[in-house]
Amino acid sequence: MLRLPAVAGHFYPAKPEALLSLVQEFTRSGSNVARQKVRACLVPHAGLVYSGAVAGAVFARIALPKKILMLGVRHYAHGAEQAVLCEGAFRTPLGDVPIDTSLAHQLVKECPALREDALAHQQEHSLEVELPFLQSLAPGFSFVPVAVGSLHFAKLQQTGEGIARVLERHPEEILIVTSSDLNHYEDDQTTRAKDQLAIDRLLQLDADGLLQTCRQHQISMCGLGAAIILLTALQKLGVKSAELIRHETSGDINGDRSAVVGYAGLIFN
Repeated sequence: MLRLPAVAGHFYPAKPEALLSLVQEFTRSGSNVARQKVRACLVPHAGLVYSGAVAGAVFARIALPKKILMLGVRHYAHGAEQAVLCEGAFRTPLGDVPIDTSLAHQLVKECPALREDALAHQQEHSLEVELPFLQSLAPGFSFVPVAVGSLHFAKLQQTGEGIARVLERHPEEILIVTSSDLNHYEDDQTTRAKDQLAIDRLLQLDADGLLQTCRQHQISMCGLGAAIILLTALQKLGVKSAELIRHETSGDINGDRSAVVGYAGLIFN
């Protein structure tokens, strides 16, 4: 299967030269910082004009390996609740990114809730917008795409635990890239306060606390399911440290503070 771009020309430039220039602009600020090995990161996925600076600041800090597991959002109602693709490639204007078939099958074996499903990925942008950063900074990598559309906590935990088992025994380094925006379409002050509540739980690697916080305070974090999988896996892997790299809202870009979206970038090691 070749998964064609769904949001080229909308969320990011469709012309390769323009896209590469934009990605390089967003990662330039970290070019003088020594890249570090990390287990995982969380980055936003809006149009690159809005979220690219936050995502770029994170990716520029990481020594990117050649194998990446990507956990994103299933924004649309169709498709499996935890949808994976095991074969083929994703195309962006910068070229084709191969799916790591061997790693995908290992994950499916250990994670019963994962279902191979192309429909969930067909129009989904949450992973697509991250790929140009990775193509620019880590050419030649392969990946496994997962789109999460469920908040069934036990199933999310099971998938996180299964991912940890695969990563524990895998001979090569695998980075988990999780894609999520934070609070949506409230005023800037409210969004920043709600975002911070979620960020605090992410920094504590507290999967259950993140879920309860988002529910209690009505934080519309679109990648909550993916983040629960991430935090569960990291807990099982013994990860203890997390760092907030950058936090902004769309109001920082367009000046409209009345209804914003929150963007945070974190690393876990």
